[in-house]
Formats: sequence, C-alpha cells, structure tokens
Amino acid sequence: MSRFTLRQLSYFVAVAETGAISAASDKLHVSQSAVSAAVTELERILKVQLTVRRKAHGVTLTPAGTFLYSRAPGLLDAAEELELSTSSGGTELAGPLVVGCYRTVAPTILPVLLEGFAADHPKVQLDFVEAAQDVLQDRLFGGELDLAVVYDMDLRPGLHSVELFKAPIHVLLPREHRLADRAEVSLPELAEDPLILLDAPPSSSHTMSLFEQANVVPNIRYRTTDFELTRSLVGRKLGYSILVQRPALDTSYEGLPFHVKPITAVRPVSIKIVWPEAFRLTDRARAMVNFAPRATRNARSAPH
Repeated sequence: MSRFTLRQLSYFVAVAETGAISAASDKLHVSQSAVSAAVTELERILKVQLTVRRKAHGVTLTPAGTFLYSRAPGLLDAAEELELSTSSGGTELAGPLVVGCYRTVAPTILPVLLEGFAADHPKVQLDFVEAAQDVLQDRLFGGELDLAVVYDMDLRPGLHSVELFKAPIHVLLPREHRLADRAEVSLPELAEDPLILLDAPPSSSHTMSLFEQANVVPNIRYRTTDFELTRSLVGRKLGYSILVQRPALDTSYEGLPFHVKPITAVRPVSIKIVWPEAFRLTDRARAMVNFAPRATRNARSAPH
C-alpha cells in the first residue's frame, strides 16, 4: 500500500504547476517550509528525486517528476470524486447551484459547463448569472452565487480559486491591414492606429495596463461594452482591438473576416473559478469545482 498522502501529492502538483516553492505556497495558502517538506517526504517515500531546486531559478522536474505530474492530477481528481460521492452517501447530487460568469467569458465556457455537468448530475438545478466582474464578486460575498468564473484580474482578498486554463491575448486587425502578414504584432507598431476598446472592466483596465507597460498611448477611436460589437467594428475596418477570448471563427456577426495575431511579449490571462474562503462549499459546488477544469481543458483541445 502506498505510504504517501494526498496532501503531499497535491503540494507536489502545485509546485509542478507554478514552478516554484514560494509560488506554490501562495497558491495553497500554506508556508513554504510545509510545501518543501511535503515534496521532500514524497521523494523519500518514492525513493526517487522528483525535482531540482535552485535558488533564484525555481523548481524543475526530473523525468520521474514529469511522469508523476502526468498521473497525479487524475489521482487527485478521483480521490475528490470519491470523497464527494461518499459524503452524499453514494446518492445522486441534487439541489440548486448558481454559477456566475464574466460576460465576455460566458459564451465560450458556460455552454461547456452547463451541458457536461447536467449530464453527470441531472438532479442538480444548475443556473447561471452573466455580469461584470465586480458585480459577480459582490454577489459571491453576498451569498447569491455559489461560484464564479472570472479573469485573474482585480480579484478581492478572501477568495479561493482554481485555474481553468490560460488564455492568450491577441489583437484583431482589419482586412488588408499593413501588419496582416506578421506572425505577431507589437503594441508600439499600433500606436497611431484607431483602437476599439472593449470598455468592460477588468478587460479595459488590463488592456490599458498593457499599453502603459509598452510606453504607448493608444489612439482610442471607439469604446464598446459588447464583445461581438467590438469584433464587428474591426470587421468593418474601423480600427483594431485587443481581446482575450477567441471564438472558433475569426469573423464578425456579419461574416466579415479579420486577422487575429498574438501580441509580442504579453502574458496570457488566467481564467479561474472562485468562491469566498469564508463559505463552505456545498457538495454540488465542490463537484463543479472538480468538473470545470477538466471540462474546459477538453473543450479547448477538441478540434472545431
């Protein structure tokens, strides 16, 4: 019988995902010494070196560590599912579950969650709310929502979170734009072009911070609060825009095409499912937290 614990395994996974003991401790809300000790004990029990730890260079996985990391998340998921089913006496989950979702994320994530979760748990009365991110956080702390799917931007203290995936930021260029043949585009190259700004916090503040970091003052031509209107204006060649979510088709509602390009030296945005630390999750909410990362990863990797 295995002598390692699920806690040790979860700490190891956090280190593998973040690449550093300090980052893992922040993610887990435990001390760095606790994380380091757990990984060291796991290595002792398995009789193999899993990590290489270097000061100022973070942590890298050995081949054995890489193998363990490929298997560990599935084992942890299975253990969590066993806990859920046991705590409910093996009976089906039932009752209400309300999930909030940031507006621009909703079209690509909510259908996946609604369809898959309903198939697994047909007796759960799953409902959703689309709203701005500050509104979602108000409703979370007010007890009106069980969970919320949000960008990892401007999040308040006191929230637990699980990352669903990272979304690369991209620029939408009109047809026949002078940079259309580029593999990627830098923000200084767009300084004089008219910008169509999706003015829906936190997207707008994040976009402006990217320009500030690049020492660029954008030429804002239009401000919109609607994701698809933004894409439509680019399709009409009225300017370019910067967005996070990317639907399967690079065309507007009108069927007008545009170019989608990565932005040079810009980090992707983390999409998370969050809930207040002070609230105990229901078995239904815990099941969703367990289900959502797998469902969204599978949906994004599936061919369109």
